[in-house]
Amino acid sequence: MGAVVLGVGLGVLAASHIGSLDLPLLLVGAAVHAWGMYDKHRLERQADAPDVRWEPMVYWTCWGLLALLAVSLAGRLSGIV
Repeated sequence: MGAVVLGVGLGVLAASHIGSLDLPLLLVGAAVHAWGMYDKHRLERQADAPDVRWEPMVYWTCWGLLALLAVSLAGRLSGIV
């Protein structure tokens, strides 16, 4: 949660300087986050780490939110929304 607050704060401070890079930065950030989630999940599966009960729910919720973000961006870029 702290990383989210830090990221939002930095985004607000830097908005006037990097306004034209908003979409590319968002796409790169989402791609890096998705790869990190996938790779961490893969490594934990290989290590046979004990599953925490809530962890799969958080993992799939995050994938769902990334999918919603992608659909929303696709709609805005195509002029639907």
